[in-house]
Amino acid sequence: MNCRHCSTPLATHVIDLGSSPPSNAYLSEAALHAPELWFPLRVMVCDACRLVQTEDFAAHDALFTEDYAYFSSFSQSWLDHSARYATAMIERFGLTPASHVVEVASNDGYLLQYFAQAGIPCLGVEPTHSTAEAARARGIETVEAFFGVALAEQLVAQGRAADLTAANNVLAHVPDINDFVGGFARLLKPHGTATFEFPHLLSLIEQNQFDTIYHEHFSYLSLYAVERIFAHNGLTVVDVDTLPTHGGSLRIYAQRSDSTPAAASARVIALRARETAAGIATSEFYTGLQARAEAIRDALLVFLIEAKRAGRRVAAYGAAAKGNTLLNFAGVRPDLLAYVVDRNPAKAGKFMPGSRIPIVDEAHIRADRPDYILILPWNLKDEIVAQLADARDWGAQFVVAIPELDFL
Repeated sequence: MNCRHCSTPLATHVIDLGSSPPSNAYLSEAALHAPELWFPLRVMVCDACRLVQTEDFAAHDALFTEDYAYFSSFSQSWLDHSARYATAMIERFGLTPASHVVEVASNDGYLLQYFAQAGIPCLGVEPTHSTAEAARARGIETVEAFFGVALAEQLVAQGRAADLTAANNVLAHVPDINDFVGGFARLLKPHGTATFEFPHLLSLIEQNQFDTIYHEHFSYLSLYAVERIFAHNGLTVVDVDTLPTHGGSLRIYAQRSDSTPAAASARVIALRARETAAGIATSEFYTGLQARAEAIRDALLVFLIEAKRAGRRVAAYGAAAKGNTLLNFAGVRPDLLAYVVDRNPAKAGKFMPGSRIPIVDEAHIRADRPDYILILPWNLKDEIVAQLADARDWGAQFVVAIPELDFL
């Protein structure tokens, strides 16, 4: 396989998580009687541009289907984050009703609703029908398509060039990263700004966040790699924010390279230095994650087996994609984990892909009162603990497995 960005043959492995089905391919009860399609889940790093990437096995249109079950609006903390973003961008760039905002991978309108409420024209681009329909129900105009250069040029021809584009947690999801990034260089107005949020590779490696690896994530991104990819495709990184979301993320600000972009900010210069000091441009940085992931897997299995032997019941909270990676890597099945709770009605009544653990609603966990609650989306642990505060009343204990097994 060659690098998705620079076409250099890939030779350096980062981690092998065995195989699993697509992490958002939740199963209906009828589907339990049919086979599942599993793909190898291996990650490599390009020795030239340092783009970390999964090996190609599953096509993107097989992963992001019309009944895609991830809806951004079911996390209040994510909605709060999005509202703060909208307020900050309106103030920073002086956006008015004469401006135009485009979000790529706009999901169910979770973000653009705040621009619409401020009277700023906006447009969503979202390939999955289920979430696009939810956005339209909120009054958000949505183009139902995958984004790239061709769609960007079509939108510009329609007079839909953007003063601001947002792409939150999607840069990692695109197989053709050059076409995707090149689209923003065409969609932006000459002095517009594009923002991209994505989990930081530095956090993934340093905090053992291997469960954020799944087939829907084609790339795992550092500032080092992103600057090279953007420069190749007509964008220049001018600023960066470090964010606590998803266990540690970056928000990159980029402008068109052909429009005299601003000089790199002090934050960009500082982050470059931080990544360099960590060794992100060296092969040694990427070794060791495999052994740490296996240690976390083993600790989780020991906990679940010992709980079962002691007659104590364990349930999980959050039917998140990262949870599916963890459960399938560890080989956890319903005999060790009875069910997973999720607030999203699109998931309740279905089953986790691979492990086939049933997904239930919140009322179930309060009726069942398990002894332990394993929080799978560990990045939302504070929100979930607060949401289920009454579980303490029946003596339940919260548990996370990442970055190490811990009892909260």
